[in-house]
Amino acid sequence: MIRNVFPPLLILVALTFCPLLWSHAAHAQKANIADQFDTGKERIGELRLGLPENELQKLVSCAPNKLKEQYEGATGDYVQTWKYPGCGIVLKMSANKRGGAKQVADITITSPSTLQTSKGVRIGSAEKEVLDAYGRYRDRDGATSKGKRFVAGSIFDGLIFEIKDGKVAGIFLGAAAE
Repeated sequence: MIRNVFPPLLILVALTFCPLLWSHAAHAQKANIADQFDTGKERIGELRLGLPENELQKLVSCAPNKLKEQYEGATGDYVQTWKYPGCGIVLKMSANKRGGAKQVADITITSPSTLQTSKGVRIGSAEKEVLDAYGRYRDRDGATSKGKRFVAGSIFDGLIFEIKDGKVAGIFLGAAAE
């Protein structure tokens, strides 16, 4: 008798609890995705990764000091650093061929920049403001160091805040490591 009841009972239990388990797994996956930092959506002022150079010229009022273009083996791109010392901005510009149209590959701001991130953090913001705005995106690789650096995302693709004396001294968006 028990042998005849057991298979249907097992099927009933499976049909009852499997959807709950799948639902929990899907919810956990959605929560994990929601906690991932997306550099593609982040902005520093109106600057963003992938911004074409022809649009960039409308957004930065200072004149750039353009360094020599170099081949970057890690990405296969030709890169050039554009420094805007009067605005506190340094951009790594990238093109897929030498002399080609460039786009923003990474962004660094320091004083005297007045630009702020999409969540309102700027040079001079308190470390607590960074944690309040980006704490849920803290890197899991251990690159964050209280009082020194906070990494949202990762050093391979993230937003990095350099902290000095409890205040933001620098902000970097992009890939700090290859």
